[in-house]
Amino acid sequence: MNGLLRVIWKEFLHLRRDRQMIPVLLVGPIVQLLALGYAANMDVTDIPMVLVDQDRTAASRELVERFTGSGYFRLAGSEDTVRSVDPYLVEGRAQVALVISAGYGDAVGAHRAPKVQVIADGTDSNSAILGLGYATRIISDASAGRIREEMERLGREAASRGRSGYSSPGRIEMVPRVWYNPDLKSRWFFVPAILAMTLMLTTLILPSMAVVREKEIGTLEQIIVTPIRPWQLIVGKLFPFGVIGVVNLLAVTSLVVLLFGVPLRGHLGVLLLMTLPFLMTTLGLGLLVSTLVANQQQAMMSSIFLVMVPMIYLSGLIFPIENMPRPIQAVTYAIPLRYYNNVIRGVFLKGSGFSVLWPEMLTLLAFGLAALALASLRFRKRLD
Repeated sequence: MNGLLRVIWKEFLHLRRDRQMIPVLLVGPIVQLLALGYAANMDVTDIPMVLVDQDRTAASRELVERFTGSGYFRLAGSEDTVRSVDPYLVEGRAQVALVISAGYGDAVGAHRAPKVQVIADGTDSNSAILGLGYATRIISDASAGRIREEMERLGREAASRGRSGYSSPGRIEMVPRVWYNPDLKSRWFFVPAILAMTLMLTTLILPSMAVVREKEIGTLEQIIVTPIRPWQLIVGKLFPFGVIGVVNLLAVTSLVVLLFGVPLRGHLGVLLLMTLPFLMTTLGLGLLVSTLVANQQQAMMSSIFLVMVPMIYLSGLIFPIENMPRPIQAVTYAIPLRYYNNVIRGVFLKGSGFSVLWPEMLTLLAFGLAALALASLRFRKRLD
């Protein structure tokens, strides 16, 4: 035990004296959270819209006011013909065009179906889909308002004629309710995912580079001649990065809750305890990468492109697993980050505990033990 503590203390001293490593370990995760936290926002508001009002009546102006007053659309220009819309969309001055055909007001007054066209720029598919969804909802609300006014008018006429028992036609009314993220804020979806990315930066990429750096500068030879066992060397080198990972977890979680307003509905202790198996996995993978490469550049490139990037893409952090092809969905079961993704979003947004997340914890523990065992088998107390 004394030898293990000596190795751990030696690693902490080495990290303290490395002026290039300290900013990456402590400042890097916070900068990454601030940059990605503000940038990763899929909510679309203030969409520039060009208007083609061929009716120019009070009814058409009311519809336009519904669009501009919703907060989703901003009037970027007005034209007389549909052909004039194309330059707005090509040059990027507008993303949506609202075309109100002539006779819109007469159709509304005669209780007929008026014609309204919405044209969206499909080069940005996310903005186009959301913009069309907002427009559909606004037009549906306007149509529902007209139907409600017509029913009230018919009811007043029936009452004035002395008729009783008048009732409007039955309608199916849908009342949606969203749990866990009632305002559908995309930031609540993305910001917890950044927590996992910062942990991988600290406990996967940097440990692999640290071990390889020992080989390059020759200090690994000095460690080899010491009377310590291989497991003491492995644990001693990985333990400081695990501690730094826990510190970053607490710091980033505080910023996620206090700065970005993402609720932590679960218990912090549950999040911390279920993060430890994930840290075991990333530390083991980092050590495994260090045994397969010859220099720091190879360690960094291999950690990023062969481990970190595939894990992010296939874990469900960004892209829903349900939308992936069946063979790719099968591959995602071998991605540890998939299970940690369920943990962080479950604890943050749903308030899940061990009774719900114990399968993810056991799976991460199995991944962690397997990664450490495989890395230990390749890591020998000798130079290759």
